[in-house]
Amino acid sequence: MATESTPQVEAVDSAPENRARWKHLDTILMREGQFTDPDNATPGDQKIQSLKDAKILVIGAGGLGCEILKNLALSGFKNIDVIDMDTIDVSNLNRQFLFRQADVGSYKAEVAARFVEKRCKGVKITPYCGKIQDKDEDYYLQFNVIVCGLDSIEARRWINATLVGMVDDNNVDSLKPLIDGGTEGFRGQSRVILPTMTSCIECQLDMHAPRAAVPLCTLATIPRQPQHCIEWAHLIAWDEERKDITLDTDDTEHISWLFAKALKRAEEYNIPGVTYSMTQGVVKNIIPAIASTNAIVAASCCLEAFKIVTGTAPFLGHPEENNYMMYSGDDSIYTYTFEHEKKDDCPVCGNLAKVINVKKEWTLQEFLEHLAERPEAQLKKPSIRTEEKSLYYSAPPSLEEQTRPNLKRKLEELLSDGQEVGVSDPAFTIDFKFKVHFT
Repeated sequence: MATESTPQVEAVDSAPENRARWKHLDTILMREGQFTDPDNATPGDQKIQSLKDAKILVIGAGGLGCEILKNLALSGFKNIDVIDMDTIDVSNLNRQFLFRQADVGSYKAEVAARFVEKRCKGVKITPYCGKIQDKDEDYYLQFNVIVCGLDSIEARRWINATLVGMVDDNNVDSLKPLIDGGTEGFRGQSRVILPTMTSCIECQLDMHAPRAAVPLCTLATIPRQPQHCIEWAHLIAWDEERKDITLDTDDTEHISWLFAKALKRAEEYNIPGVTYSMTQGVVKNIIPAIASTNAIVAASCCLEAFKIVTGTAPFLGHPEENNYMMYSGDDSIYTYTFEHEKKDDCPVCGNLAKVINVKKEWTLQEFLEHLAERPEAQLKKPSIRTEEKSLYYSAPPSLEEQTRPNLKRKLEELLSDGQEVGVSDPAFTIDFKFKVHFT
């Protein structure tokens, strides 16, 4: 049996009977258009070849990722990698159309790659079934464009910080365009980020409202909703029964344990509705989506990748162009593009401390809870320090115990007005700087 190789791919693509399927694509690439970038686009065979040579990374093979993989393959891209650590669940089948009943339990990345390869001859998709954090900078440097179809804000923040940190002013190839798509119900967005040049995901984090915090007293006494039971298992039961084990929200055994605990508590209070998928969604703060929104946002993401690689039209984020597209299907169909500006106090791509207004009567515990609720922070297990001293460490246990008494102290006892503090969280690779202003 012959193995796939670049020459064979070329032969398949150039055969007259197969070129017909690409005639509309060729029309775009073989001639100048109204929006063609004259500095970067020379119509002709070179542009067709650029699609074949481009190396694209897709992060996520769920509802949005399935659409992105299919669209990229049908747009002429031949060399694609995909990363996803999840396995296929029955609940995925209604909108993740690359999967079938027989695929339940298999890795999404592997099944999606094989499905698209089978339907789009000549396309090579390399799957990786694991975490994005498993890969180092050398891995990400090999790609021309990175497209995200993630349902996790935490994962978005990680890849964003990694790509910004990779940029080397002496190496133009170290700047990797990041195309990010996201959906929530009938709403969605796509954006193009040029690390260090345009606003990044951290700059735009205040556009993602954090999940409403549930008071611990409610969780510990009388839960009213299935989510309360899950949060109880997450925030209280885990620390009481498994405090020596660091919770990994990507570990299926950990999620299963939380699900079992939440289900038992829900049964005690006659609360229906606790499921494994809901447990995973609450703990990982996964954002729900529907198929039609995924299709629209994925189409926008892939169009931006096509424009970046071929130069056939200005892309979102192109100099002097808008970089953010919002879509709403709640009432008819509405899209709007605008420029989201780069922020000087962004903890990833900026260099200034962010001013934060607090009450000096607050305890340090109240201040940390405030950071968890703020849209531009959303920190879960923060540690905080000044230049002179450490105020609180969430880990390891020995330091947590040592600094715990500070949680009950008032901010005016620990800080001065206008003082800068550094805050870190094990979920992120970056440190946050805040300038505390007493109100």
